[in-house]
Amino acid sequence: MNQAIRNAWIAAIAMFALIFGALSFVQVIGADELQANAWNKRAILQNYCNDRGAIIVGGTPVAQSVAGSETCKFQRSYTQPELYAGITGYFSKNYGLTGLERSMDGQLAGSSDQLFLDRIGQLFLGKQPKGASVELTIDPAIQKLAYDLIPDGQRGSIVVTNPKTGAILAMVSKPSYDPNLIATQDAEAEAANFTELNQVPGINLNQSVSGPTGALLAPGSVFKLVDTAAALSSGKYNKDSQLPNPAQMAFPGIQYTLPNYAGGNCYTRDTASFAFSLQQSCNTPFASIALDLGESAIAEQAAKFGFGEEIGDQLKLDYAKSVFPTDLDQAGLAQSAIGQRDVRATPLQINLMTAAIANGGVQMQPNLIKAVRSPDLRTLSEPNPKPLRTSTTPEIASQITEWMTSVVSDGIARGAAVSGVQVAGKTGTAELGTGLNNSWFTGFAPANDPQVAVTVVIQGVDITTGAQLTSPNAKKIFEAVLNK
Repeated sequence: MNQAIRNAWIAAIAMFALIFGALSFVQVIGADELQANAWNKRAILQNYCNDRGAIIVGGTPVAQSVAGSETCKFQRSYTQPELYAGITGYFSKNYGLTGLERSMDGQLAGSSDQLFLDRIGQLFLGKQPKGASVELTIDPAIQKLAYDLIPDGQRGSIVVTNPKTGAILAMVSKPSYDPNLIATQDAEAEAANFTELNQVPGINLNQSVSGPTGALLAPGSVFKLVDTAAALSSGKYNKDSQLPNPAQMAFPGIQYTLPNYAGGNCYTRDTASFAFSLQQSCNTPFASIALDLGESAIAEQAAKFGFGEEIGDQLKLDYAKSVFPTDLDQAGLAQSAIGQRDVRATPLQINLMTAAIANGGVQMQPNLIKAVRSPDLRTLSEPNPKPLRTSTTPEIASQITEWMTSVVSDGIARGAAVSGVQVAGKTGTAELGTGLNNSWFTGFAPANDPQVAVTVVIQGVDITTGAQLTSPNAKKIFEAVLNK
């Protein structure tokens, strides 16, 4: 009998310990994660009608709380909604939070540790605590220009950064949407709008950085910058190397042949320098480099530029990791070396790669947040520029910059040239197998003292349309930034 009682006590104590442990985890260890969960309706309802802090661009709120109704004192409102939707996201009663509304929720809602004393002070005065404002690095004029350069009805993205600091000056995508339609207090209209919104794949994502729809794209020939860095890093190649440049490349045991790029002058010579190969975007020289160095060398250099890395926490936005495939046969490696096959990258990743070359081989941490300020305008945080990784050496970055400059001055990226300024660039055309392409330009300026890196991708276009919407549009952005 005593043993039975003892066993019952042990079981009861174990159950109490389990319950206590679970409560402790929820209230202490897991509280922040649960509070930040976009689908935590209790957290959303608790703050939904409060005076949420503003998201500010160039001194003007692009997301803010305005007067609501008798039942809900405040309503979230978005200014120039389509222009900033990919960054702000939305704050919805029934569909959660996205974008900066989600990642900066603690600051915007006033619940973060940074605002503890502010909350105490407001409660002492009998007032409802107010959230902090979040100021962005975005330049409103450059953001508007970049957005307008993508035609309505066309899918595309543009990313503009400062390569020396990592500050994001513009980040736009089309198609876009109006977050006000999802933030409405009219539940029926909210549901109808949300259903209609999701008829367009990826429209409510930031297609410059997040997946799965729209953001991960075949980078085409802009990936040849990875091959070039890998070749120079290997010690097997130098600035004077001559590369094989056949019209097509055959592979043992299969009928497939890799053709050279037909849009330039690649066909005019059997061997080519790095400068000529990049100027004309020849395929077979870079495929031969990959076959010579092997898959691991190309993959390792891609990783040094950020492929396969997660940076969502630093960026404060959902981020889709760029991909370089593995276990490739010779044909697959050759195709991957020119940014085709299963190579996938976000527009931001290509911009980060480009900015690393511009910055002497050092890739800076991308940053959207200029400052977080309390309701009384005290600065709570002001992120400083931080190196993210070393992608290559200063010497290799300088050599690639020289070749990229010749791509704009003497190659197929002449449309990006700016009078009186040396521009470094690289184009890319990723075939989609439908007769259409993803057309790319990525580059920076001035080449000798980089102030701005620009990456443009236009999806699902023919070669002529792509050429009209990439390099020439990059030129307009270079001019706008450098003339400020």
